[in-house]
Amino acid sequence: MSFDPAKLGAAYGDVSSHHQLCRAEIGAVEKALATESPICIACTQERPLFEEIAAEAGHQGISFVNIREMAGWSADTASKTPKIEALLTAARQQAVPARLRAIESDGLCLVIGSGQSAFDAAQRLNRTLSVTLLLTATDGLILPSELQFPVFAGRVTSATGSLGDFQLVVDGYASMLPSSRAKPDFAMPRDGAKTSCSVIFDMSGDTALFTRSHGRDGYFRADPANPVAVLEAVIEASDYVGSFEKPIYVSYDASICAHERSRKTGCTKCIDQCPAGAITGEGDIIVVDAGICGGCGNCAAHCPTGAVAYTYPTRTDQISRVQTLARTFLAAGGQAPVLLLHDAGHGTPLIGAMARFGRGLPARVIPLEMHATSGVGHDLMSAALAAGFRQVVVLGDPHKAEEFGAVDAESQLMEILLSGFGHKGGRIVTLLEFDPDKVEAALYALPDLPELTRSAPSPLGGKREVTRAALGVLADAGKPGSNIVPLSDSAPYGTVLVNTDACTLCMACVSSCPADALRDTPDTPQLRFVEAACVQCGICESTCPESAISLEPRYNLSPSIMQPVTLHEDEPACCTSCGKAFAAGGMLRAVEKRLQGNWMFDTDERRALIHMCEECRLEALSRDGADPFAIAHQRRTRTTDDYLEAGRQGLTVEDFLNDK
Repeated sequence: MSFDPAKLGAAYGDVSSHHQLCRAEIGAVEKALATESPICIACTQERPLFEEIAAEAGHQGISFVNIREMAGWSADTASKTPKIEALLTAARQQAVPARLRAIESDGLCLVIGSGQSAFDAAQRLNRTLSVTLLLTATDGLILPSELQFPVFAGRVTSATGSLGDFQLVVDGYASMLPSSRAKPDFAMPRDGAKTSCSVIFDMSGDTALFTRSHGRDGYFRADPANPVAVLEAVIEASDYVGSFEKPIYVSYDASICAHERSRKTGCTKCIDQCPAGAITGEGDIIVVDAGICGGCGNCAAHCPTGAVAYTYPTRTDQISRVQTLARTFLAAGGQAPVLLLHDAGHGTPLIGAMARFGRGLPARVIPLEMHATSGVGHDLMSAALAAGFRQVVVLGDPHKAEEFGAVDAESQLMEILLSGFGHKGGRIVTLLEFDPDKVEAALYALPDLPELTRSAPSPLGGKREVTRAALGVLADAGKPGSNIVPLSDSAPYGTVLVNTDACTLCMACVSSCPADALRDTPDTPQLRFVEAACVQCGICESTCPESAISLEPRYNLSPSIMQPVTLHEDEPACCTSCGKAFAAGGMLRAVEKRLQGNWMFDTDERRALIHMCEECRLEALSRDGADPFAIAHQRRTRTTDDYLEAGRQGLTVEDFLNDK
């Protein structure tokens, strides 16, 4: 690698340069570990060796960053020092650790498959796990003289749960008879049998039992026709017994969730975008199953309010690191930076292959490793562009293409906003590719787009506040043709339109709004609206009894969106008895219209109650000792006995019918 340690030291602090740190110069590491100062080693190849030495020395403050494959090994003639400096500086930032979830696995393993191959896999797994074999077919199976685990026949029809707590339903369930000789014989089968286990090993070759099966902890699936894949899965599954810790990838704030109110469904983006099926609706809120969640981040990327937030790392930590990368790179003289977001499982090996066998990353492409790139939202995109990056490239695994729906939607939203701000498009690029040569060619072919801005607004606050701050910076750096940028229907920004001829100011929309965007006033019949708070969930539209509300997705650059505006107002209706204002005139007129012909208000006296406040209405009904609730009692149905009794009292039919 070619870089200037002196320049790195000026920005980073105490920097020492070595050529064989993991071999001939290992004494330098041992000497550094004798102190209590934090140590960052800028190479990851011999990480296990360094961690072992640190453990022996009792040193806790050791970290690593890869500047070789990520920066130094590159055929680009531009200086690598700015990128190396940026990577080192960002590595110093400490992120808030995610909470951990404890998982217990007792080792009960259900092996699902057919024939001899499934039996052989079950035998291998039974060395460390407690195995039960469920055969879907018995072709070619030769039974041993000693059976070390139970064998059943059947087919799984449904499965739920995750590592340590799987629940399954099996049809055709039957136990193998101990008298089986040449081939397995089974007892009478039955459907709907229920069972549970901690680990599932599925080599049936059928459709996976779970969506996003590769991310379901404790579920191992292998192609029975591929012995190597089966053996690899057996080796991995064998260790799944005992206690485990799993990060809780997302947090949830029910107070700002726009999922549902009063059985009116609004936002379902997190549920729709979760590939693992870990999110379900439960009344007004949603429930995230941390055992199923694989941390793809789709829910957090697409959540309009930030109710579902990623914590691995947090939004604040992630954006802070992005801003540090941009700021350090530009301050060190780097030009036209591009942010490359990649994951460890797919992206890091690709970058390594490019560095060892190709041209490596361009000097201006700065990589940032994430747990999953499918969770990139327009909040991170806008923050990166506002901090000085010219483009954002999201690198993903094409085998997980179905998980990038949220990224596509967020990218389209970002491009529409940038276009509305007067900027050139093509700022967000998604690469779903497994060929390092193609990734390398795409990165070197990226255009040198003009700089947008180098401002980095604070990443502190809620999702909408952080995003609006970044979008405001981008808008100020451009030339918007209008303060209003029209958006697609799925956008989380917009306004509410009210048909004032139909609206009665019943305020049902106000009570149902989960974002406090719609508001009433205590003294006057007014419907107020704060556009900055509206997430376009549509609950107000579905709640309105008059169908007077519609939505208009848009991004409004006017500062007035932070202040309440009046959408509709009416003259107050005053009580005819005491003169106090008690309702909106339009609402009272609508009530009066709807009650026309109702038996409870078929006299002038009772109709007058509609125009009274609650106190005066109760007083009028209670006058002269009357029952105030008698108006609510429906008249008793007249029967033949009533007419006969009227005749005995000397009344005629006309008298009876004229009786009120």
